Amino acid sequence: MKFRDRLEWIFRIALLAFILTSVAFLSALTAMRFAIQGREVVMPNVVGQKTAEAQQQLQGRGLGMLIEDRTYTPAGVDMVIRQTPPPGMKVKVGQSAHVIVSLGPQQATIPHLDDLSIRAARIELLRSGLQAGEISSAYLPETGGDMVLQQDPAPGMSNVTSPHVDMLVSLGPRPAGYVMPELVGQSLNEAESKLTGIGLRSPKLTLTPLPGGLHGTVVGQTPARGARIDSSMQVDLQIAE
Repeated sequence: MKFRDRLEWIFRIALLAFILTSVAFLSALTAMRFAIQGREVVMPNVVGQKTAEAQQQLQGRGLGMLIEDRTYTPAGVDMVIRQTPPPGMKVKVGQSAHVIVSLGPQQATIPHLDDLSIRAARIELLRSGLQAGEISSAYLPETGGDMVLQQDPAPGMSNVTSPHVDMLVSLGPRPAGYVMPELVGQSLNEAESKLTGIGLRSPKLTLTPLPGGLHGTVVGQTPARGARIDSSMQVDLQIAE
């Protein structure tokens, strides 16, 4: 076989291989597309069902269920009253339905939580069949720390729809503030003396390999110089080995 004929033969074989590879690639893409579309199912309607029944129906279609919240309603206890995504929507297999479940009619009265510690307030709520909701905190002068100052809903209410009670908790007076000094370049003893001298606790130390650095010298600090700090904060110092 002449060199030119042999070259043409090799070119034809390469072209044929390219065509076959392209066809196989396109076929794989088409099959993948159909497979992805085939994993779509219709979201069933689980509103009005008990959670166990709803979960069983969803699992039968390859779907999960997440309980987002529980609320007081005239519906029966443990009954699904709302769902997302809505019924009839096409979803991927493995997706979860987010549901809200009924606690039944309201039977509890909101207890008085003011001046209780947050732990005591949680216990009181559990005794009343309620739960702690959002807890906000603030530094307030002339108040003790870890004390409930306000609550929502107010004490004595019985016509609420949610079992959650939000609380504002005092952290007590704000700790005295300081300006973070510059400690880089100082020895560990000097840095610790400066921190304890302004009322801060001993720093957390991290040894850092630093060629040419003086052993026991501060080479980094957190917070940085000039930052506002207080006695409750932990200062981190990087020390040259």
